[in-house]
Amino acid sequence: MATVAAVIASTHHPFYYRASTATGADRPPFADEWVAKIEAFRETLTKARPDILVMVGSDHFHQLWLDNMPQFLVGKAPFYDANFYNEEREFGLPRMTLPGEEQLSSHILRDGLDAGFDLAFSNELRIDHSITCPIITLRPEADLPIVPIYTNIFAPPLPRPQRFVELGRTIRRLVESWPEDKRVAIIGTGHLSLELGGPRQFGEHGPDPAFDRKAVDWIASGDIEGCLAEVTLDSLHLPGNATHGFMDFMLMMGVAGAGAKADHVDSLDLFHTMEAYFTWYPNGVPA
Repeated sequence: MATVAAVIASTHHPFYYRASTATGADRPPFADEWVAKIEAFRETLTKARPDILVMVGSDHFHQLWLDNMPQFLVGKAPFYDANFYNEEREFGLPRMTLPGEEQLSSHILRDGLDAGFDLAFSNELRIDHSITCPIITLRPEADLPIVPIYTNIFAPPLPRPQRFVELGRTIRRLVESWPEDKRVAIIGTGHLSLELGGPRQFGEHGPDPAFDRKAVDWIASGDIEGCLAEVTLDSLHLPGNATHGFMDFMLMMGVAGAGAKADHVDSLDLFHTMEAYFTWYPNGVPA
């Protein structure tokens, strides 16, 4: 059976690639601290020695639109092209081609349907920065096959937070039931408080530092019940108009398990958002 070698959750700031590669006067003052945090975070995946990456993210209206918006979608292609033109233009993200792990995709789809999730799928999925940014930060070689899983955190009606947690638990069970001797890292990216296009977008920190502190505590301590007691679809409008991406963090809490304390926790207050990084080792910290 497959082994979940690491569970990893992070934000996916698309500006990291440009900030980290800039030099001279173009290099922002926060770049060195950001790079140091990312390099320490990257080591947590390297130590896990994964063979495959299951990647949870959210399409930013790049390929999925209001004419066809699945709630949860699994890619099952032999490879995935990335990124999109506006991501190349605005953030300097590179074009990428990532290998796919079709057998694990098929297993998650078949057994996910039997487990009560009507998962959509795509054989022609193009992926965006919610998945490529964690590849850039955690595995810049981009040499491991992936299974991309997209969630709808943008277009109402959205699944409720509890459903994201349940899907996380189900993904963990599905990976562990896959009859292949492979080490799998499950990686998901979302947001803490976030404002896009609103009056709180460009402050000195995220739009709701109090929510961010609570969120980091919930995630780091595995306090799923405490989180669910406060977080609803309605409440997520309050910390910022794009904070529903926090439900992907809740999904990853479901993957890690109730009460699971993260083995690596870090954050960075970065002008309009708080970046956050978490790693769990379900079988103990690798030697």
